[in-house]
Amino acid sequence: MKAKTVYKCVECGYESLKWMGRCVECGAWNSFEEISSISNKKVSETNAKKVISKALKLVNVEVGTNQRILTGINEFDRVMGGGVVKDSVTILTSPPGGGKSTLTLAIAGEIAKQGKRVLYATGEESDSQIKNRADRILEQIHENIWIIADTSLNSVLDAIIEVDADLIIADSIQTFALDEFLPARAGNPTQTMECANTLVQCAKNKERQRAVILIGQMNKNDEMAGLRSLEHLVDTVLLMEGNHEEDLRSIVATKNRFGSTGEMGFFTMTERGLISIDNPSEYFVTKREKNEMVSGSTITVIREGSRPVISEIESLVSNSFTPYPSRICEAMKKDQMNTLISILEQKGKVSLYDKNVVIKTTGGIKLKEQAVNLAVIMCIASSVYNKAIPWDYAFIADVGLTGELKKVPSIETRVKELDRMGFAKVFIAKNAMRKIILKNIEVIECKTLIQVITYCIGKK
Repeated sequence: MKAKTVYKCVECGYESLKWMGRCVECGAWNSFEEISSISNKKVSETNAKKVISKALKLVNVEVGTNQRILTGINEFDRVMGGGVVKDSVTILTSPPGGGKSTLTLAIAGEIAKQGKRVLYATGEESDSQIKNRADRILEQIHENIWIIADTSLNSVLDAIIEVDADLIIADSIQTFALDEFLPARAGNPTQTMECANTLVQCAKNKERQRAVILIGQMNKNDEMAGLRSLEHLVDTVLLMEGNHEEDLRSIVATKNRFGSTGEMGFFTMTERGLISIDNPSEYFVTKREKNEMVSGSTITVIREGSRPVISEIESLVSNSFTPYPSRICEAMKKDQMNTLISILEQKGKVSLYDKNVVIKTTGGIKLKEQAVNLAVIMCIASSVYNKAIPWDYAFIADVGLTGELKKVPSIETRVKELDRMGFAKVFIAKNAMRKIILKNIEVIECKTLIQVITYCIGKK
């Protein structure tokens, strides 16, 4: 057997047969180190055996009528497109402490209740650590859940056959290794891809279909560790976002062959694990009495995937005693915030040159769309004049540098959500929406920002 010298990137683990100044995987410079030579090994007969497939007419391909498994976790099922497809492979990734293991263990508990067999394979933690987490977040540990704590995927494959699992959870895929590719260590790009490919073949076996959920680690750049090919290999890629110091978590499908890419679900982290936020339009708005008026608060509607979510924006404006007033906002980009403040000053005739401005959102949701711009500006104006805007008013429009209101996408869907939740008035750009049937809400079309300020706050 011929020996080969291998160079390995110390940052991401990428291996090359020659030294490179810059890693093609993570971009790090001068990160390659020579490691001990390895020998070419023949792949085992089991893996080397080719599966002979015959071409079929597409019209003759049989599709089952019940291809999905509902987990009972509403927000997760929504992101997946209506549950877990029986022969699918999903990868879930997030920064450390994001709640990946907690969520997948909850999914295992719900699916086990349906009489389906679940195998939880972990290469990161011991079986006792998983048991402690299960005791904390599951009401009852079902007998249909099996666990194997081993970094050898060969052992995991044997356990899959022994248990005859319907759902396999691999936590995490970067910790497993196949014996056929030793001495390459777990986490090596080759090992990771081969392990993932083996589980894909296991899931899509026509004689015995199984669902697979892979947990993926993240590198220091908040990207999935390993080759990008891993994302192309699987059917669904889920990204869990949220600061481990905060309760709010969100899951977005960055790829979904069986549903909508970009769909998002919301969860809150509690001592009992992740709880699905089934009605975000209530979660992201402060509950107040109808006659309770608070300045510096406005309502808008954002789009998360295919769903409209009603959100509350709050602002605080105070006098500044320094040459450079503070501009603080964690919910949106600072440049966007400064642009809106400039528009309010020049086109709304509101002086803010000596004022500190702080903006936040209820629940910590991020403001990524231009549709929230009018609501942000009106929130600041309300705080400046210390005049409350009625709680049942909402604002959905972009604001141009000219002070004119601009239409935004999916305006009808957003307005319908406000109508469903009982709001009284919504301010939008002129001619931005076609006529639709509404039960409660009045649509007020305005051409300029000053018209909205005059209507809601009054002239100076």
